[in-house]
Amino acid sequence: MTSAFPHLFEPLQIRGKRLKNRIMSSGHDTSMPTDNLVNEQLIAYHRARAEGGVGLIVLQVAGVHDSARYTSHVLMATDDACIDGYRRLAETCHAHGTVVLSQIFHPGREIMESADGLLAVAYAPSAVPNERFRVMPRALDQDMIDEIIQGYADAARRLHQAGLDGVELVASHGYLPAQFINPRVNRRSDGYNGELEQRLRFIREILDAMRASTDADFIIGLRISADERDPEGLTEDESLAAVQLLQGQLDYVHIVAGTSASLGGAVHIVPPMAVEAAYLAREAGTFKARLSIPLFVTGRINQPQEAEAIIAKGQADVCGMTRALICDPQMPNKSDSGHAEDVRACIACNQACIGHFHKGLPISCIQHPETGRELLYGQPKPSARGKRILVVGGGPAGMKAAAVAAQRGHRVTLYEASAQLGGQIQLAQLLPRRSEFGGASTNLQREMQLAGVEVVRNTRVDRALIEREKPDHVIIATGAQPYWPNFERGGDLQVVDTWQVLRDEVQLGRSVVVADWRCDWIGPGIAERLVRAGHQVQLAVNGTHCGENLPLYVRDQLAGELHKLAVPIIPYARLYGCDDSTVYLQHTASGEPMLLENVDSLVLCQGHQSVDDLGQQLKGLVPFQRIGDCLAPRTVEEAIHEGLKVAWAL
Repeated sequence: MTSAFPHLFEPLQIRGKRLKNRIMSSGHDTSMPTDNLVNEQLIAYHRARAEGGVGLIVLQVAGVHDSARYTSHVLMATDDACIDGYRRLAETCHAHGTVVLSQIFHPGREIMESADGLLAVAYAPSAVPNERFRVMPRALDQDMIDEIIQGYADAARRLHQAGLDGVELVASHGYLPAQFINPRVNRRSDGYNGELEQRLRFIREILDAMRASTDADFIIGLRISADERDPEGLTEDESLAAVQLLQGQLDYVHIVAGTSASLGGAVHIVPPMAVEAAYLAREAGTFKARLSIPLFVTGRINQPQEAEAIIAKGQADVCGMTRALICDPQMPNKSDSGHAEDVRACIACNQACIGHFHKGLPISCIQHPETGRELLYGQPKPSARGKRILVVGGGPAGMKAAAVAAQRGHRVTLYEASAQLGGQIQLAQLLPRRSEFGGASTNLQREMQLAGVEVVRNTRVDRALIEREKPDHVIIATGAQPYWPNFERGGDLQVVDTWQVLRDEVQLGRSVVVADWRCDWIGPGIAERLVRAGHQVQLAVNGTHCGENLPLYVRDQLAGELHKLAVPIIPYARLYGCDDSTVYLQHTASGEPMLLENVDSLVLCQGHQSVDDLGQQLKGLVPFQRIGDCLAPRTVEEAIHEGLKVAWAL
């Protein structure tokens, strides 16, 4: 059979190692390690991707010096105690023909947290502060520079001894090596500053030391931001010039974008849905044309066809598809075997991957909650006795429960009251730059189809239907509806909810207040939609800032868009009441009133309340469970996870 992706699945040789395809799981923190060491959870996580057919796994950063602890759960390669865990991980992935590298790392001034809550002492080339974490670093002296360089060499030796195929020196996202390259951060007066060649001295010394501590077969690559997307960051010209000079010491260059040093730059560490797919293809082509070694690129490459196009055009040799593999570890195997339509496509919501990391929790995926939970859900679990299962509600919770129950051997019928499946996903995809969210519904529908779930639409389930169908078990996933809080209302001001706006059921006035209680992406999304439709909008958020409950990079991207549109944002704002043309708010910290006058329409983004009529009808009739918003209004992540959890236990 001829592959639909011939370039993507063409092998590639790098320093004697053979990549079986051009798909890479790039280095990304998982928050899984314990005691800063590889553990069984991390091994199981990478085993799933190796089994899924990925050609190259680059493990998350390994700290090279005690001052490299940028989080409390970072892997450390500063002691021989790390070798055994890395060896087991490498052997596990090698068994499936996957090449395994590790990122090797020092953050410099980019310190997020410490283990005990105290502020860490951060080190950098010069005492130039970090904007995002508000860190004022200490300038490195020569003794500590030598110590850190030796740390890189010792860490590389340990990883080599553990059987890894190589390392990737992290000079991306404004971390320590990039800080030496950047003349706006490196303000030293010794031999590590001056012209570019002098600013590369630190990296050259690291590369020489790592090569001397390993052997000629050990892969050494470099990851760098093609453009740090920040006024004080590295530009594309600077990064390109640097790697051109360094390529003689490297086996490959891996480009990304952005910097950890600023909020706007950090968005590109894990670019959210609003960023165009495969958006670094142009930069990759520029670097590829100027280099004589392989070029890797990572930047929201979510689907195999996107990676195929990049490689076919000669823009890169390998594509980092990390979130695609988090969402569907089997993506390479499915694509190579002619089943690309079965790939569960990542929607770049950032909620359970980088969103979990920023909370210090093991990463997962809202669409594939098995990710990060491989020790629990990694192996199929056929049911001992097939049951007749009836699922009520075709939103994400119901669809996931139906698919998993059918996969386990149960006979499953899903009933949906409307003509369309997807629940609130249908509304979420209508917000600006959120259309990709609809993929979650498409993916779940495909999972149900492959599992053999019977779907009945336009049918509302009641006690009589259950009595007629006689299922062994009922899963209730009837979702939620907009919540309208009690608040003082006088006069004729138009008051509507988010669903009415998204369904185009109402015509709003010129001046609109959006009252956002949840502080997620719905309120800002509604505000942006209305501004783009010509309304004057004020966004009142019952929180300290817009998007308070969102993953950081999604929040910051949204905040940037609203600022460009000049949308006034009022924080600490509790909805109190309204009259003919005034919305009354209460400051949640001071208790003082805030008045917004000359208002035509008030849009309520006040969360949701459960729809749970059926549960009362079924008591004593049949075993049943509630999941998703029917149980308690939350997010799609909890809904899909509960669908998996309940179906797994049947």
